[in-house]
Amino acid sequence: MRGSDERTGALFSYVDLEARVPAGHPLRAIRNLVNEALSVMGSDLSALYSGLGRPSIAPEKLLRAMLLQAFYSIRSERQLMERLEFDLLFRWFVGLGIDDAVWDHSTFSKNRDRLLAGDVAAQFLSTVLAGRRVKRLLSSEHFSVDGTLIQAWASMKSFRPVEEPGRGSGPNEPPASGGRNAEADFRGEKRSNATHASTTDPDAKLYRKGPGMEARLAFLGHALMENRSGLIVDACLTTVSGHAERVAALAMIEPHADRPRPITLGADRGYDASDFVDELRSMNVRPHVAQNLTRCRGRSAIDGRTTRHPGYAASQRICKRIEEGFGWMKAVAGLDRTKLRGVDRVGWAFTFAAAAYNLVRLPKLLATPA
Repeated sequence: MRGSDERTGALFSYVDLEARVPAGHPLRAIRNLVNEALSVMGSDLSALYSGLGRPSIAPEKLLRAMLLQAFYSIRSERQLMERLEFDLLFRWFVGLGIDDAVWDHSTFSKNRDRLLAGDVAAQFLSTVLAGRRVKRLLSSEHFSVDGTLIQAWASMKSFRPVEEPGRGSGPNEPPASGGRNAEADFRGEKRSNATHASTTDPDAKLYRKGPGMEARLAFLGHALMENRSGLIVDACLTTVSGHAERVAALAMIEPHADRPRPITLGADRGYDASDFVDELRSMNVRPHVAQNLTRCRGRSAIDGRTTRHPGYAASQRICKRIEEGFGWMKAVAGLDRTKLRGVDRVGWAFTFAAAAYNLVRLPKLLATPA
C-alpha cells in the first residue's frame, strides 16, 4: 500500500533527544570527554561571572556550540544559531531541549572577551589531555614543534603608511574617491612593517612564507605535538617575525623539560640555528632538528652527535604529522583565514581549534587496544 505524503502536524513528541542520537555516533564519545573536562573547569568558569544580576547562558553550552562550529565547518555564529534551531543532534550536543529557545548570535561576541580573560581555551586544551583515559596515550619524552601561517582578516589595501594623513579614522571610513573599495596600485611601492600598519587589524604584520611567494598580512601559529599519538599538547599564536617560531618553541617545551632524563624535540630545518640548538641542550632537550644543508651562511648546528642515533631518524619521520593538525585546523575549523581581529582573539581561536582537533582524534585512539 502506498504511504501518504501528508504532514502529520503532531504537537508533542515522547522520544527524548538522547534516544534519537545513535549509540555509535562519534559525537557521543566526544561529548563524554568534553563534559569530563568542563566538570573539572567548573569552579574556574564560575569565577569569571559575578554573583549578582541576571543569569547568563552557561559557558559550558557556549563552548560546546563553538566545538560544533569547528567540527562542521560553520562559517559564522549566525549560521551556527540557525543550524542549532532545527538540528536535533546539535541541540543534544550543546545541551538544549527541543523546546528551549536558541540564543542570539551576538552572545558569542559578548562572552568571548570573558572567556578570553580567563584563558579558557588553553585551560580546556590542558584539561582534556589531563583526563585519566587520555593521559595514558601521551608521551612525556618525545615531542615535535612547528609553526604555520594564519592569514589575518585584513586586506592589503588597509596596509598604509603610519604617517599617512587621516590614518586612524577607522577601516569603515570610505576613501576620498572611488568608493569604499577603491582601486589601488602597489607597483614600485616599498612597504614594510617598520613604516606601514593595517588600519583593519594593527596586530597583523606583513610576512612572506618563502622565497618567491607573495607577502600577506598574517599571524604565526605554533603547536607542540607529542610523538606517540600525535596529539597537540600546547599551542600559541604570535605576531610574525624571523625568530618567532624558535622563541615560541622554547617557551612551549620548557615546562616538559623539567625532568632528570633528557627529552627529544623534532623540528624542520627552519629551526636549525645555533642559538636555538644550544638553548635546547642547556634545558636537557635533545634537538632532533633537520639539517639545513642548503643554507649559504655557515654550517648546520646539528652534527653527528645527534644524527647518528636511530631516534633522530624516527623523530624526523614522525614530526611531519604535525602538519595533519594544521591542515585540519585550516580546512575544517576555518583558520585558513581567521575572521577575528587582534592577536589575543585569534590566538584564543587557534588554541581552541587545537583542542577540537584532539577531540576529533581521541575516540579512535581510545578505542584502539594498547
